[in-house]
Amino acid sequence: MSPENRQTDPVSPPSGLTRRGFIGSAASLGAGVGLGYAGRSLLSGNESSDQEVRGTDRVEFYGRYQAGIATPAPEFLSFAAFDLATDSPDDLRDLLQEWTAIAVSLSQGRLYRPIPEGPDVVPSDPGEAVDIGPAALTMTFGFGPTLFEQAGSDRLGLRDRKPPRLADLPQFRGDSLQAARSGGDLCIQACSENPQVAFHAVHTLTRAAQGKATLRWSQDGFGRTSSTSRSQITPRNLMGFKDGTNNIRAEDTDQMDRFVWAGSEDGPVWMTSGSYLVARRIKILFDVWDAISLEGQERAVGRMKISGAPLGQEDENDALNLDAQKEGQPVIPRDAHVRLASPQNNQGVRILRRGYSYSEPAETGSGEIDAGLFFISFQRDPHRQFVPLQKRLADSDALSRHLLHTSSAVFACPGGVEPGGFIGEGLFT
Repeated sequence: MSPENRQTDPVSPPSGLTRRGFIGSAASLGAGVGLGYAGRSLLSGNESSDQEVRGTDRVEFYGRYQAGIATPAPEFLSFAAFDLATDSPDDLRDLLQEWTAIAVSLSQGRLYRPIPEGPDVVPSDPGEAVDIGPAALTMTFGFGPTLFEQAGSDRLGLRDRKPPRLADLPQFRGDSLQAARSGGDLCIQACSENPQVAFHAVHTLTRAAQGKATLRWSQDGFGRTSSTSRSQITPRNLMGFKDGTNNIRAEDTDQMDRFVWAGSEDGPVWMTSGSYLVARRIKILFDVWDAISLEGQERAVGRMKISGAPLGQEDENDALNLDAQKEGQPVIPRDAHVRLASPQNNQGVRILRRGYSYSEPAETGSGEIDAGLFFISFQRDPHRQFVPLQKRLADSDALSRHLLHTSSAVFACPGGVEPGGFIGEGLFT
């Protein structure tokens, strides 16, 4: 884990808050962010104190890097992309300031705001996460290419602040992208050990955006599909295979600096210590996949299904031996996913994966399961890292015959926030 976003304690199952502790924390937050009014909490009563929210699963929001990139990936995701509903840079600034205030409070397991007294007042916090606790909540924010320029228009006067590395991804072979579920001016990635806490974060941020931004598309996820810390075991994806064995870990600081974090020399300055997020919704074609033999599935992936070991090896963490042969043929087939995705075959290039499984209601009359992978990766340069890797997979990967990419987006996620600042502040300085 990055020390700049260190958790106060190891992640543990979500813990509840005491009634008194929650009320006191909400009241002190209202004074701390200068909201200008005193009120009562969503739970009623006028108690107040400086008591800290209880629970050991809080992730620090402030730091050099945004949380939700190098911090250990929790089990649940709520992802949302927005279209800006204004051409005013002041409106964008106001929105980002409010989103930052919300993120600070929710990551601590607090109400966003205490509400003014009176039974007819609409609460500013919808309240569905009351008493649950922080549940390791992280919120990561990003800016899409269209925020800076759309159809040739410099609508916000930010065109000259656009990072050169922020450009729409190309269409890859076999893509079946849905425009309504792709792109966006802004994005929010909310991750938590409790799905209701992740939902609550996006719900609260969406409410706060009214009049300034509208929800374009969203995706919920469950069951992380990779490990981002050595403290985590390798999870399984919905194909039944261990996923992300060779992922970069946050403890690999040299690898993180080389492949994930944008440096001051990369430009622009406001992206220093940030990263670029790629999101892809990938449907698994189960009717085809489920009909393949175990050996066929393992050869498509390049690993044993149960142990996770590379073909020809015994342990999940054994190194890939891409030169091994049996009866004149590669032990790991030439079109196996792990071979084509390995750094050895991609000029040493790596990405940080942080995806989740998803499952949606079946399309009426289709008879097919709509489920798969909501792929998320972070990289220093998506067009030198993700794009050539995905092109190689789309053209030759045996696994790609069982997958359908239906959504695609790329966002620039700026560096972290120090107390008193807000997400994307460098855009306006």
